[in-house]
Amino acid sequence: MPTLNWIGKEAVVNHHLDVAFRTLDEKYTFAADGGDASNAPAEESENKIIHGDNLEALKALLPEYEGRIKCIYIDPPYNTGNENWMYNDNVNSPRIRKWLGQVVGKEAEDLTRHDKWLCMMYPRLKLLQKLLSDDGAIFISIDDNEQANLKLICDEIFGAGNFVANILTKRQGGRQDSKHYAVVHEYMMCYAKNVNSFVAGKDIKENSYYPKFDIVKKRYYKTQLLRKWGSNSLRENRPNLYYPIKAPDGTDLFPIIYQKSNVGGLQFEKIESCWRWSASNMAKAIEDGRVEFLKNEIDEWVAYEKIYAPLDGESETKVFTTWVDLIGNGTKTLKEIFAESVFDYPKAKELIELALRMCKADKDSIILDSFAGSGTTAHAVLNLNKQDCGHRKFILVEMEDYAETITAERVRRVINGYGEGKNAVEGTGGSFTFYELGETVFDENGYLNENIGTGKIREYLWYSETRTAMPVETGRAPSLPQYFLGNHNGTSYYFYYEPKEITTLDKAFLNSITQRAEQYVIYADNCLLTDEFMQFNHIVFKKIPRDIKKL
Repeated sequence: MPTLNWIGKEAVVNHHLDVAFRTLDEKYTFAADGGDASNAPAEESENKIIHGDNLEALKALLPEYEGRIKCIYIDPPYNTGNENWMYNDNVNSPRIRKWLGQVVGKEAEDLTRHDKWLCMMYPRLKLLQKLLSDDGAIFISIDDNEQANLKLICDEIFGAGNFVANILTKRQGGRQDSKHYAVVHEYMMCYAKNVNSFVAGKDIKENSYYPKFDIVKKRYYKTQLLRKWGSNSLRENRPNLYYPIKAPDGTDLFPIIYQKSNVGGLQFEKIESCWRWSASNMAKAIEDGRVEFLKNEIDEWVAYEKIYAPLDGESETKVFTTWVDLIGNGTKTLKEIFAESVFDYPKAKELIELALRMCKADKDSIILDSFAGSGTTAHAVLNLNKQDCGHRKFILVEMEDYAETITAERVRRVINGYGEGKNAVEGTGGSFTFYELGETVFDENGYLNENIGTGKIREYLWYSETRTAMPVETGRAPSLPQYFLGNHNGTSYYFYYEPKEITTLDKAFLNSITQRAEQYVIYADNCLLTDEFMQFNHIVFKKIPRDIKKL
């Protein structure tokens, strides 16, 4: 398989192994009923927003989430060289330059813009691959600047055989910035963790999507104009199909064609058309909830037919890889939330919603976005949960300072609702906990950092031994031994630790163990048992890596 080489690659291929484990320090929990941080419930939410370097944050997530993330969506820097965005779309930012100097060394001075981008992305993708579940998938937004390079490093990290699709999506802005053509598309690259376990969502026989969800009928649907179009679509062609129906505000709505015109200074001229249905069929459809009313760009009501996706068992086909016409306007949505422009070119929530549906992120899935930006991924997850009463969890990571003022603030407004009057959007409900990256698990001498607390140390040791998250019940059930970490594949793990005392593994401690296991792994400061005794009783002693001289 062809591989991509660049200056600095040798330094970053295994750099993810050298990244220190950090704790996640909870700052506050926000919930729909709490209103604000001061009123929020004390219990942490399963939804997380993390402020900090995403490389360190991804490493911090491993103990709890390795192999558990169903869907990852990231929108990394496109490396355009544009220095003017709030989200600096260029890996020459001071933070990245400092990191490259530390990791790559003197060679970093000779790196091209593309070399730097690859050095930044590679270790992050390695950690993201570890976090994916066996049936999970990652979706990566990108444009032509790095698309070819991204494909090659993803082939290397995820495996070329796990490539799923390169989806064509809509570009949100800057169309006239391109040199020769007005570029209207971007890409969303999709890889599975294991393509043999990955099941792609299906589309219907008409090969078109159903991006909306009917909360009452619990079904996805798309919309189609109710007025007639094409030949014989004017009022004089079918006068019996020209009649009024009631718009949501009680006004009479007629089938009108809004045609752009400059005559008389008007932006549009109105042409009388006709409906596709008879008055009796129209009345029945409205009563059945199969008609949707939406405002057009000049604030006039327009009627649409709801066309529902097939029920389970009906004919389905594979999804098309062109999503350009299926995505909303992320900039418009964000402006509706904040009532002003706060972020350039945010992704549309419909894009992430489609990705979640296409990788079958069911109601209990965990979704991760480590380049969170304006928080679109959380918005999409909360929307889907509201639609189908799901319990999907989101994890957002944002390294920039607007993690609180934009990312978290957007999620707060989505949870509680935003907008006013006819433009008001009902809240989705939900909650999240906001974190900052905390101290490292080990200090500079390689000893356990006891400042992080016994609970965090226990979680790390369990993960280092089992590569799984610590069982929820461990430490909560009074009947469990005090130093018991848990049982995994027939082995019981114990962390015999006291912050201010030296602990010793001896027969007295063994007498406190009442649960039988095939093997025992016991952490302590000292051990008085003989090798022969431990071998006979299937005991493995591990010295706690801490500086006991200070005790």
